[in-house]
Amino acid sequence: MTTEKDFQISPIVPEAIAHNSKTLFNYQSLTASIFGVGAGILGLESYIGFLFYLICSIVAALFFYTLRVAPSSIASGKAPFDTSRYFRGALEFWTGGLTGGLAGFILTWTLFYGLVRA
Repeated sequence: MTTEKDFQISPIVPEAIAHNSKTLFNYQSLTASIFGVGAGILGLESYIGFLFYLICSIVAALFFYTLRVAPSSIASGKAPFDTSRYFRGALEFWTGGLTGGLAGFILTWTLFYGLVRA
């Protein structure tokens, strides 16, 4: 059992980081599917569709950062774009959605492309 002294020594709680990572993964999976719907309805093909996914994923990560991470980072005096207090690392936060949501993006992209073009 962790004590108050343990939290003072290491204020990062592993359960909270796991919860934050799960929330981020759910957000990235949902937005990847929504981006796939958008790419399919727009009729995007080949590299343009993947470029659409890349740009939308970056915008979604910035949106999530500004709503969830930035206000508490600014209040605590941390450096901008520092996510190490809430997630396992910056790489997980900024690029985790690119690989994690790619399958859902492709699935919904091809589904809606086929529905619109059929």
